Amino acid sequence: MGDAHRIGVVGLGVISRAYLDTLVGRDAVRVTAVADLDASRSAAVAAELPGVRALSVEELLNSPDVETVLNLTVPAAHAEIALGAVARGKNVYGEKPLAAELADAQAVLEAAAKASVRVGCAPDTVLGTGVQTARAAVEAGAIGRPLFASAVMITPGHERWHPQPDFYYAPGGGPLLDMGPYYLSSLVHLLGPVRAVIGASSRLRSERVIGSGPRAGERIPVEVDSHVSGVLEHEGGALTTLTTSFDGVGTTAAPIEVHGETGTLTLPDPNHFDGEVRLLELGGSDRRALPPSAGYVGGARGVGLLDFVAADGGRPARASGELALHVLETMTALLRSSAEGRRIELSTSVERPAPVPLTPVEQWR
Repeated sequence: MGDAHRIGVVGLGVISRAYLDTLVGRDAVRVTAVADLDASRSAAVAAELPGVRALSVEELLNSPDVETVLNLTVPAAHAEIALGAVARGKNVYGEKPLAAELADAQAVLEAAAKASVRVGCAPDTVLGTGVQTARAAVEAGAIGRPLFASAVMITPGHERWHPQPDFYYAPGGGPLLDMGPYYLSSLVHLLGPVRAVIGASSRLRSERVIGSGPRAGERIPVEVDSHVSGVLEHEGGALTTLTTSFDGVGTTAAPIEVHGETGTLTLPDPNHFDGEVRLLELGGSDRRALPPSAGYVGGARGVGLLDFVAADGGRPARASGELALHVLETMTALLRSSAEGRRIELSTSVERPAPVPLTPVEQWR
């Protein structure tokens, strides 16, 4: 374990358990410290993990025993923690979005470049067998030339199950910034970066009611648009229609479909690592399931961080800060387009991440 890459975790909310389950006990990385604004929470987590210290956020950022900060704070704090880590010469890998505001995200990458440290960002679900098998099929010509895609995410809102849902309806939240990264990161893998967008959005309910936990029945304000639709123009010419909503009960629409000259691919939920990819060929009558042919088999939260660590000094990380910045600009441009009633051209682009070869669980774990 002496050569393991040392990780410090900031923010110990609901998602942290999934990361810790993946990271603890691995050869490539070692969690050395945890921190949370609630000191009792960090103490409780550290007590479960041998060799892990409970520190304050400031102590963790300054610790010489931390090489990369895993930033699992709420979106409004992403930039502050990331900039703090970078200023101390540490890499940072964060939950999505990269920051609540585009300018803050750009500042993080600029500071990291000056400090010669690296930035990575979720989601890493797109590195699983679901999206990667679909990407491999597109690149193998299974649907001919891709022409357009659709992406749909409709739920009644996370307040029904999350005991502390406030941040989903605060700046940096909403269905687009919360769930959009899964869909947009997938679309960049499948069709390449986005050059322009047209958006429309709405906020027809000013309050939401918490449905579970100690605050059940409490009303919280809605500060962001809860339904966002738009059209993405990809640099290669393909178009994507996108809908993200916290205002619908449900939908029968596929999470993502990619339509080409000779076929259509139906993808599973990009919020999951795996799932069935189905192909309908021109002239055929039935969709057939494609066997997994690419991606991290049995992927779990944190595989993107393992990929990030493995890429140090070699190929670019697949869950990179540059991809997260492009996705964030795409999302904020959709909201700007809705507010201003016009087409918005993007200022960023990104190279498509390297595809993930079919990688068995025992290899990446």
